[in-house]
Amino acid sequence: MWVVKLGGSLAADPLLRDWLDMLAQEGPGRVIVVPGGGPFADQVRDAQSHWRFDEGAAHRMAILAMEQYALMLAAIEPRLLPATRPDALYAALKRERVAVWLPAAMLARAEEIPPGWDVSSDSLAAWFAGRMSARQLVLVKSCELPGQDASAEELSRLGVVDPAFPDYMRRGCFTTYALNRNAYPALRAMLRG
Repeated sequence: MWVVKLGGSLAADPLLRDWLDMLAQEGPGRVIVVPGGGPFADQVRDAQSHWRFDEGAAHRMAILAMEQYALMLAAIEPRLLPATRPDALYAALKRERVAVWLPAAMLARAEEIPPGWDVSSDSLAAWFAGRMSARQLVLVKSCELPGQDASAEELSRLGVVDPAFPDYMRRGCFTTYALNRNAYPALRAMLRG
């Protein structure tokens, strides 16, 4: 199984449609999309900065931001099937669909994940990939990426991923790839083997 985290930075990018179309064509039965937070999470950051509410509330709101982005992805590409729980996600794959993870229900029970902005959707995607026994985790990013040999620690130091990501990545048994927003043909080739 492949877990593909579509960064929230793609929310207003014309390439988002290309990514979704490629995933809908190449991923049925083996891809689960993890949403970023995008502009929805940016609103949470702005509100927390203005009102100074606690990390726990901001964390729950950011997870709901991911859920909003997931719903938007499924609305743009109806071949994607939103699902909340592992059994529903596995069922979507068994039905030869591409699933989109609605994270709020699963993460509400994940007490091992500390609230705070050090754990963003990248770390949550790695946590999810581990929980789902995924073989590959792909992070689709809009920022410039270092060379393919960059470690998770280097990606974190450069701000490509959040500070908690290296730890969550080490906990899983999956191969991780970071791809630039223009690299959907590369992922297509990878999915085709």
